[in-house]
Amino acid sequence: MNQDAYQLRVIQSISEIDERSWEDLLTPDAGPFLKYAFLNTLENTGCVGGNTGWQVAHLLVENTQSELIGAMPLYLKQHSYGEFVFDWAWAQAYEQNNLAYYPKALSAIPFTPVRGPRLLVSSKADKAVVQEILVAGLKTLVTQNNLSSAHVLFPESGELTELKKQGFMLRDSVQFHWQNEGYQDFEHFLTALTMKRRKNIRRERAEVAANQLSYRHIAGADATSEDWSFFYRCYENTYIEHRSSPYLTEECIQLLGQSMPENFHLIIACRDERPIASSLLVIDRFTSKAYGRYWGAIEYLPCLHFELAYYQAIEYCIREGIKTFEGGAQGEHKMARGFLPTTIQSAHWIADSGFSNAVKRFLEREHEGMAAYVDELEQHIPLKSTKVRS
Repeated sequence: MNQDAYQLRVIQSISEIDERSWEDLLTPDAGPFLKYAFLNTLENTGCVGGNTGWQVAHLLVENTQSELIGAMPLYLKQHSYGEFVFDWAWAQAYEQNNLAYYPKALSAIPFTPVRGPRLLVSSKADKAVVQEILVAGLKTLVTQNNLSSAHVLFPESGELTELKKQGFMLRDSVQFHWQNEGYQDFEHFLTALTMKRRKNIRRERAEVAANQLSYRHIAGADATSEDWSFFYRCYENTYIEHRSSPYLTEECIQLLGQSMPENFHLIIACRDERPIASSLLVIDRFTSKAYGRYWGAIEYLPCLHFELAYYQAIEYCIREGIKTFEGGAQGEHKMARGFLPTTIQSAHWIADSGFSNAVKRFLEREHEGMAAYVDELEQHIPLKSTKVRS
């Protein structure tokens, strides 16, 4: 297929194209975070764009009939917040040499450390050709706009081949995922753990149960605006306690609940029928995955975080037959609750050859260190007998 038959275009809002055109690029297993409704809501509510440091610059590939046949979710970043792949040291090195690291090009889902496709291609087009055009176009965008670098966070493993071919360097990250091995109930799950982990979880749950809490599991379709308002209050409080500002607005949460109800599940903890804490799961039925996204409380109780964000979520996954529960980035404490370390990768291209070589050497050393770290984690696997997944 002739590459000259295609043209690249950058848009400053996903609303510049219609929803159907974007959705036609998504395979059934693309996941909820790439949905037009998700990305469009982030933009329309000002969570990205404007002065957030996330300038929308989605990269499109169109044919001679101006039909959309490829795309990459893309942002020009003025900082490295909300990414979960940390390059602050790279930015500092640039600054020490009187060079500008920001803005940089970033293909990722904002505030969402989830693996998924980043090189979207229509089923009617040649996948290899369009992926090659997208990656080459990303590099051209960097050089033509004097950006420092391009970063593709948590792409699918199949996309890494094209990224590597075009000079991107790979970087390892470790996340912690829970796997449903056909458990009948929570007690069945506990039998798969070592005695130490079983006793610890039972102790934590008993400590929370002493407060005589009740739990409301609310499917997204059944959640009311009051439910979402309470959840947002909890979510916002988590950031306030960490002396930070929330990435999402209440308007964004409310609109997501309305536009993608099938992908959400709320869990609310109550004491004397008064809600005191909440956690949110994002559900992908097609791939049988649940993603733990946010949690918060307006009243502190020891171990309530573990109960609401992990144990209630695991019980839900067992009831619903969901195979994987992704606990998100970082958090070695998740291993004590039955989660296993999983290595995923991101891809990075540095325009300056000198800095590119320095980053390459850094990543080689980091890769060795990460491998040793995962080996160490394997010595503390919570299950009686298992292997680290990749």
